[in-house]
Amino acid sequence: MRKLLLSLTVILVMLALVSCAKQPTEDMNASKAAIDGVIAEGGDKYANEEVKSLNDQLNAALDEVKVQDGKFFKNYDKAKEMLAKVKGDADALKAEIPARIEKAKNDATAALEAAKTAVADAKTLLGKAPKGKGTKADIEALKADVAGLEASLTEAESLITSADYLAAADKANAAKDKAAQVTEQINAAIAKKK
Repeated sequence: MRKLLLSLTVILVMLALVSCAKQPTEDMNASKAAIDGVIAEGGDKYANEEVKSLNDQLNAALDEVKVQDGKFFKNYDKAKEMLAKVKGDADALKAEIPARIEKAKNDATAALEAAKTAVADAKTLLGKAPKGKGTKADIEALKADVAGLEASLTEAESLITSADYLAAADKANAAKDKAAQVTEQINAAIAKKK
């Protein structure tokens, strides 16, 4: 009887310990804070896909916590592992963000310089465009295009100043492409005149 009572007591203590496993609240909060830290550093712009992946991993870990919450014998070990991975990945990504921002800044600056060169070349070539009957309207349209490109370059410069490097690079690349089209049209007009 004594052995039976002792065995029953041991079983009840074990059941109490297993069923009283607590949610890994600190781990959940730490993982969420790590992702928020990445976003605060600019991860939403410069590591958008990775941040989305981290959020997906966090949601999967939280789903695992919910699954364990519904069980009588709770075991949060898998959820803790998942949360630790999310936090580690977020911390590693946060360390990469400054380098990504610097690269975006350099890319935007280079794109702006290339666009300035392309617009200047188009403007110079516009001065050599054939003038005469039937081309005046075309020349005026090309002048308007070049003026619009110069305005785009000013906008790109202000985007770089405000540290919106991705938008600045996009605007500068679009201006460069448009300048190439204008140059092509002018060269076609010159070739036609000859």
